[in-house]
Amino acid sequence: MTTSAPTPTPAPTPDQPRLSGLFGDMELLVVILLGIVSVATAYTSFQSTLYDGLTASSYSQAQNSQTEAESLFLEANQVYVQDVQTWGRLTELSVDMDNPDPVIAQAATAKFDTLQFVLVDEIFDAAITWSDEEATATGDYVGPFDSEEYFAARFGAWADEDERSTALFETAEEYNTLGDRLQLNTVLMAITLFLLGVAAVVKRRRIQWILIGFGMSIFTVAAVLTALVPFAWF
Repeated sequence: MTTSAPTPTPAPTPDQPRLSGLFGDMELLVVILLGIVSVATAYTSFQSTLYDGLTASSYSQAQNSQTEAESLFLEANQVYVQDVQTWGRLTELSVDMDNPDPVIAQAATAKFDTLQFVLVDEIFDAAITWSDEEATATGDYVGPFDSEEYFAARFGAWADEDERSTALFETAEEYNTLGDRLQLNTVLMAITLFLLGVAAVVKRRRIQWILIGFGMSIFTVAAVLTALVPFAWF
């Protein structure tokens, strides 16, 4: 009796592409993408938290600076009002100093010298000197309060502190804007995580690819926007 030889089993093709298994195993692909998006989401959320802290710190410094500026302004304005009153009194006494009655003229001179010694500081005295020189040069009346240097000396500290306060408020607003942008990016990345999570449990390959493609498109936009935000240090 004749027996037929067994049919040989075809040997596996050695050159089958192994990398195709990565895309054939959809679960593995989804897990890798979930890891990438999770790390990016954590980074974005962390940066958003740092910017919130920078915003709060800048606002606090700005408010303290604004309070200091208001205090400096009140102090400078009080001195300015005193200088105006002193100048009015000195003007009256200078008129009495030219009185033909020597008693009145002498008393006015004594009062003038006393007021000038007690109430006129270097800043006010420099403004008075400037006004006398300008009046002599132009022939017109020029008061000491027309001097820009006087106001710069009296209100310079307030102006500098007020400018610093404004800059701090602007910095705080900038930090707040960047923090809001990062929070939005965190939400977009969270949407990507949700879509990838759904893709991991869906059985139909076509739907999986749609979810992955849509989710990663959102993630790409959020990642680019996050990269445009400067890195915030501790």
